Amino acid sequence: MPPLAERLRPQTLDTYIGQKHLVGENAILRKMIESGYVASFILWGPPGVGKTTLARIIANKLDRPFYTLSAVSSGVKDVREVIEKAKANRFFSQVNPILFIDEIHRFSKSQQDSLLGAVENGTVTLIGATTENPSFEVITPLLSRCQVYVLKSLDKEDLMELADYAIKTDIELKNRKIIFKETESMLRFSGGDARKLLNIIELVVNADTSEEVIFTNDVVTERLQQNPSAYDKDGEMHYDIISAFIKSIRGSDPDAAIYWLARMVAGGEDPKFIARRLVISASEDIGLANPNALLLANSCFDALQKIGWPEGRIILAETTVYLASSPKSNSAYLAIDDALALVERTGNLPVPLHLRNAPTKLMKELNYGKDYKYSHDFQNHFVEQQFMPDELTNERIWKVQNNPAESKLGDWLRLLWKGRY
Repeated sequence: MPPLAERLRPQTLDTYIGQKHLVGENAILRKMIESGYVASFILWGPPGVGKTTLARIIANKLDRPFYTLSAVSSGVKDVREVIEKAKANRFFSQVNPILFIDEIHRFSKSQQDSLLGAVENGTVTLIGATTENPSFEVITPLLSRCQVYVLKSLDKEDLMELADYAIKTDIELKNRKIIFKETESMLRFSGGDARKLLNIIELVVNADTSEEVIFTNDVVTERLQQNPSAYDKDGEMHYDIISAFIKSIRGSDPDAAIYWLARMVAGGEDPKFIARRLVISASEDIGLANPNALLLANSCFDALQKIGWPEGRIILAETTVYLASSPKSNSAYLAIDDALALVERTGNLPVPLHLRNAPTKLMKELNYGKDYKYSHDFQNHFVEQQFMPDELTNERIWKVQNNPAESKLGDWLRLLWKGRY
């Protein structure tokens, strides 16, 4: 039997819960659907708020052929094959087929380019779904041909309406006595996601063999903890796994780091979220011990946007192993925090006169820039002079840590500054 979330997938707008600003009475999408004419558009919103369901309802209501592609597993070839099928279908029908692309933000530029002609000439009506801001993730020519509609996370009233609907109408649940005694944990773990809510309900009900199933906060929390494969991109497990991932990199354990990466990939985590954390880790945990780590992490982020998914997982894996295997230093991280604390403690100390800019005659008369020594005019491109405010001339902020790269930097600075470092 299909999962509860699939069994309860709405077939009409009347059974669709949430998004009343779009599909409620006299709302813009409902009017469009009832008119029988739907232009290409993109649905932007968090997971589990009904983007795919809404696209299917529209196709059913308008009685149009419905093609679907997932950006996770489809390439340019798949896009072209669907477009050719749509063209062939036009010989037998005057209505435009609907092409639904889930996670369209994961399509590369070339994949999105391959859609342009078919959308522009009306071969297909495109409905895209994305959890990312289309302004950043969808190419401008395609975005200009689509209206963007924003879907919101389901609020508590929507979620409880769905929960009550589920236990009263589902073929399995309506035969059980289910009582929602406490709902705080159920709603919190759902995070505004209808699919997660139904998965939680199904998990709790299936784990209870008694006649009466009573939902309490403790019961829900216990059942979710016993089901670690239920990766939650917005809940506590999301933060636990990314924490384990970063700590494994920091702890120089590439096996553990790649394992936690696999957990996130298998759970459908946003690849850009992982890539951003790798960039942060490269600076925070590896830093000056291996400056190439930041270059690789940043290249990883850029390459993900060019390559897309699923090949992007290989780029993430390469970067993860490299970072985990690199020597570690947090000296830059500590230095900026110490400097911020120093600024907070000492306030806005004046810049020494010789370091000030002097673009006007008056400033020069006030000795702005006077006695400044241009470093490149001296041996080794260095001359000793004061760069800190007068009150802080003896402060040390960046402290060399014990690794080959920083030791080399420290040796050079000690040569220049005669023992300061």
